[in-house]
Amino acid sequence: MKVNQPIRLTMVGGGSWATALVKILSENNVSVKWWLRKKSDADHIKKFGHNPSYLSDVQINTRKVKVCTKIKESVKDSDYIILAVPAAFISDALTGLKPADFVGKAVVSAIKGMIPGANQLVTDWVSEQYDVPAERLSVIAGPCHAEEVALEKKSYLTIASQNPACAASVADLLRCRFVQTTPVDDIYGIEYSAVMKNIIALACGITRGLGYGDNFQAVLVSNAMQEIRRFVDAVYPKHRDLSGSAYLGDLLVTAYSPFSRNRTFGTLIGRGYTIQSAQAEMNMIAEGYYAVKSIYEVNQQFGVDMPITNAVYAILYERAVPTTEMNSLTGVLM
Repeated sequence: MKVNQPIRLTMVGGGSWATALVKILSENNVSVKWWLRKKSDADHIKKFGHNPSYLSDVQINTRKVKVCTKIKESVKDSDYIILAVPAAFISDALTGLKPADFVGKAVVSAIKGMIPGANQLVTDWVSEQYDVPAERLSVIAGPCHAEEVALEKKSYLTIASQNPACAASVADLLRCRFVQTTPVDDIYGIEYSAVMKNIIALACGITRGLGYGDNFQAVLVSNAMQEIRRFVDAVYPKHRDLSGSAYLGDLLVTAYSPFSRNRTFGTLIGRGYTIQSAQAEMNMIAEGYYAVKSIYEVNQQFGVDMPITNAVYAILYERAVPTTEMNSLTGVLM
């Protein structure tokens, strides 16, 4: 009987989400080259089979996973490249790569953020920088915290691509005994929603830090869903059901879960931490911090009513007093 050759895949990133995705992939017939920036982490994984910096309880199958610190070597001969680093650092991570390195490969963004300064979605940036055609681009979305994947809790992912065959193939790669996957075609709606839910989680955290309760958070999140709908429909009009898990589900888990780094970051800000001290306390990147500036600036073109986004932007970038901004916000929510 002929044995199917494993799919060859490169994972770019050494954080908790990248580690969780490596765990998922190693459940299937996939050969992974895992690029990490830190040589000490790479050496540790090779020797002991787990990531010392993130999700250290996850055992890495080193027969299927080969660790690498040279980006050009890591993407060579791969069929798929999954990007799982913070959006602010994706350019640095891919330094040295040229469009020729991406020829024939499918690129998957597992990044729920935007490129700071350029205010671009990750898929648009990859397409522009490396000439990757739209039919080879996809995104991973859905309510799926890395910490619960590590515990093999039942989770659901949505894979979006303009190319149904591409979405289906990536969905097959990531489907395993504890992860269900669904392919869809609304790549821009899902990507923008994934970015915005981090902003909302920041707002939820800020109000928690200020002492607001569950009643207010429920109102905040329900208004946030309307805000996301207004913005996404303006930026990329398309018939879509935002009650799906890739939209509403992702928003809910990020707004309410103690695993949410954006909610945690917002809570620290609400308690009076400076941005610098909150970042130092977490030692992790909260994508919403960068995303709120990008979304705020993109919306200057569209003029969508976005009171929650505006409040978070004012607190983080205009040094507005959190108490004042949230008190004002309470007057416009319904």
